[in-house]
Amino acid sequence: MKKHPDAPLPFKDGIAPSYVNIPYGPWPNILRFLVEKFPRMDPEVIRHRIEIGDLVYQDGSRVCCDDKVVADSRIWYYREVPNEPEVPFKEQVLFEDERIIIVDKPHMLSSIPAGRFLKQSLLSRLRATFDNQLIAPAHRLDRETAGVMLFTKDPAYRGAYQMMFQARKVEKSYLAVAANNDALQYPYVHKSCMVKGDKFFTMHEVDGPANSETQVMKLKTQGELALYRLNPHTGKQHQLRVHMASLGMPILNDPWYPVVKPERAHDDFSNPLQLLAQTLSFVDPVDGQTRYFASQQQLTITE
Repeated sequence: MKKHPDAPLPFKDGIAPSYVNIPYGPWPNILRFLVEKFPRMDPEVIRHRIEIGDLVYQDGSRVCCDDKVVADSRIWYYREVPNEPEVPFKEQVLFEDERIIIVDKPHMLSSIPAGRFLKQSLLSRLRATFDNQLIAPAHRLDRETAGVMLFTKDPAYRGAYQMMFQARKVEKSYLAVAANNDALQYPYVHKSCMVKGDKFFTMHEVDGPANSETQVMKLKTQGELALYRLNPHTGKQHQLRVHMASLGMPILNDPWYPVVKPERAHDDFSNPLQLLAQTLSFVDPVDGQTRYFASQQQLTITE
């Protein structure tokens, strides 16, 4: 799904409009093009959306079913997810100034619109709450992971804060509940070469020079489980989940590691991944102030 700053449609419920480019082709009219372009959609749904004016051209004029296909033009629309489940957990704003918003993200809420969740994403909620369509994330957390996130309010400052994360100038610590492992000497540092896997968006470790590093500290044990503090020194996708699984102590309720489990129902919000982005600290790249933020959420060990 692409976004464009020059859209003829405004944001709607915090969601930016999407567009489709029209290439050269043999279609007799716009309806036939769109039916072929979106084969998973019911053609009658497409026809209905056109007839009620949901689709417009770049100049803002309405699309009609019998319109002639004009190559190299563009149609704008709002992506819809029928029966989008409501995520029953609420975010908490920890801090706000003229440049940034610090948010305590709950488990099971996507950072940005994706898949079955558009309105029910943290970015969409924030844009709607603050009535500011320029809000953007400076970094990401997995949908399953809870904790502290930084969003920018003004595009003029977005690059500075995003670069701060890319340059590893941010200190982050996480809490995780996982299997108790007494075989390691803590604090334990795990390094590995991580590459993309072959299932969904998974990652896995291979032989090669290390490109990922995590420090693991055990804080508390209870039976077969333990509470760990994780300090990533790099920021690979799913790094903490992959590293913990590789050490034989996968994070509790992880649906992907060490093996991908059957996909849960979209409205099943039980048993969230026990991983929490607990703290975030950095020297502000704009004013040089030292910033420190901590999640108000807690992880508990239960057998």
